[in-house]
Amino acid sequence: MTLVLIVDDVPAMAEQYAYDLKRLRGFETLVAKSGRTALESLTRDAVDCVILDLEMPGMDGFEVLRSIERLGLRVPVIVYTGTGDFDRCAQAIRLGAYSFIDKAEPMERVAQEVENAIERRRLTAEVTLLRRGFGLESPLVGTSPALAKLKEAIVRVAPVPSPVLVVGESGTGKELVARELHRLGANPKGPFVALNSAALPHELVESELFGHERGAFTGANATRKGAFEAASGGTLFLDEIGDLPPAAQAKLLRVLEERKVTRLGASKTIDVNTRVVAATHRDLEKDVAEGGGRFREDLFYRLNVHVLRVPPLRDRLSDVPALVEHLVAATCERFGIRGLPNGVERMLIATDGDELTRAAVPPEIRDGRKAVPRTAHDAPRTFEEQKQEAERQIIIQALERNDWHVTKTAKELGLADHASLLKVMRRLGVQRDT
Repeated sequence: MTLVLIVDDVPAMAEQYAYDLKRLRGFETLVAKSGRTALESLTRDAVDCVILDLEMPGMDGFEVLRSIERLGLRVPVIVYTGTGDFDRCAQAIRLGAYSFIDKAEPMERVAQEVENAIERRRLTAEVTLLRRGFGLESPLVGTSPALAKLKEAIVRVAPVPSPVLVVGESGTGKELVARELHRLGANPKGPFVALNSAALPHELVESELFGHERGAFTGANATRKGAFEAASGGTLFLDEIGDLPPAAQAKLLRVLEERKVTRLGASKTIDVNTRVVAATHRDLEKDVAEGGGRFREDLFYRLNVHVLRVPPLRDRLSDVPALVEHLVAATCERFGIRGLPNGVERMLIATDGDELTRAAVPPEIRDGRKAVPRTAHDAPRTFEEQKQEAERQIIIQALERNDWHVTKTAKELGLADHASLLKVMRRLGVQRDT
């Protein structure tokens, strides 16, 4: 769904644009009658493009553009004017607008301009993701439809500074999603602070969140910043938000609405610019409906603006091989085990079935054998050289059994195709005259 925000203080003009964009391209639309209302919508809704009137009372289009830049919102803006003053339109371009149109333009051109702006934003986002190594650096490993849908949602929501609620079963990777939102957000170089609400003693929750002044309570021997202050300019991840005590829920709601915190024991407020990502494995909507004060309804709806659902692994089983490969590589890097991938590859080549049994494990690993001592006449051989030689022998024996028929040999060894076998043969230097 493509969502276009039309900002004009003349309702009839805005509604006409909304009608024509829906008719011509099927775009969904929102209408804002002032610059202030437009900014509220941009921080709340996942808008794909803005059509902005420059000539408005109060906050005009130029101030809206400046605010969009200040808030770090990545949304293309097309400005329009009925005055014919294109110098002002050029000024808007310098402030970050994508392009400008005249109110007398045919609606077909307006619709095409919107499509162009959205396409440029999509391409820019793709380039940004490639530059940041999306798919390589991303901890969200896999290509299943369920995970692809989640990744698309993360890319869409990340630039919007309003709160995000991440829901999913325990162990599905909700903090990884929060970190992706931060990494792809408006200020990835800002701080990322994670706090587990369920792990905090109730008497210390407010101090951890909002900070305290010296002497605010017994044991408060020094002034301390809370998580909101520490994360200002970045992201605060509140895990297990459903376990937050009622008193802390009330204060959290106020901070989300006012963007100010008051340390325990202090009288003055402190401005914070913190993007909140909350997570839970519980059904908060059910908690609200059942009442009893377990979770505040107003806080739920304040957090429920953008909801990302993390699928459990059973719903994306096709991702398991990629996850295993990722974990093996990460383990090797962590412990400096360079031989493990080659060892696994050896076992895969050596086995005839669909499972890796004990028989497939190399003898020196399975039986704990030590290498045969070299004689004085033997050339020194490294462990890597010995492994490569073992792999060469496995390949050569399989090829000989199949009269050097590469396709049959690849099938016997369980490789994807003959090209995969040829690649291994080139790596090991295996030739027919070996």
